[in-house]
Amino acid sequence: MTFTAQTPVPGFFAPPPRLGSCRVRLLRAATNLWRVIDVSGRVVGHLKTVPHPLGSRYRALRYHAASARLRGIGDFFSADDAVDALRASW
Repeated sequence: MTFTAQTPVPGFFAPPPRLGSCRVRLLRAATNLWRVIDVSGRVVGHLKTVPHPLGSRYRALRYHAASARLRGIGDFFSADDAVDALRASW
């Protein structure tokens, strides 16, 4: 079975990711979706937990105003790596 962004997985509910950095915090936005907020209160992007055959992956998403959609930055096995990608792509 292949998991994609459009393939819902019944009953998949991931706990909040643990971050090694205290420079950002996560605020739940939806099931398996968190807003990444920096210390000044600015939303840096979103972090989505997606199922994967090797375990949960973390998808870094950034809001694109022109298209009014969230755009993917990348998928990562570490929540810290996903947050770092969001911060670096700002």
